[in-house]
Amino acid sequence: MMEPVASVCAACGEPLPSVGSFCPACGSVKPAAKLPLGTTGGIPDRIAGALAYVFVIPAIVFLLRSPFKRNRFIRFHSWQSILVAATTLIVFSLLLTMMGRVLVIFAAFIILLGWFILWLVLIIKALQGEMFELPLLGALATRQSS
Repeated sequence: MMEPVASVCAACGEPLPSVGSFCPACGSVKPAAKLPLGTTGGIPDRIAGALAYVFVIPAIVFLLRSPFKRNRFIRFHSWQSILVAATTLIVFSLLLTMMGRVLVIFAAFIILLGWFILWLVLIIKALQGEMFELPLLGALATRQSS
């Protein structure tokens, strides 16, 4: 039995399954959701979303202060930034307690490199006005920002 078709792929025109945004025919991915963006508190929403990733402190400020805390786009990126930072701290704490010094240095280098690349991707996606969801953390951030 076939799944109901939600839409067609913009790249190849093949029907897309209702679940997910991956096209099984050509492998393209539907772009992430975009919200209509404007300016909040004198700062363009895209800039505020990107600033949430620079350090955790702007993310916390955005969640606590009006008018930023009322903007879904800024709340989403602020929550996702905080969740990524917390996850990173937990991973490093576990590494330090479970591995020897040399392995920790090597693992930390690999994790920091990956984290830096992820950080750049998240900033770029926020500047593009996208609500780019990370697996698990993005769903949590979406739930908190709604």
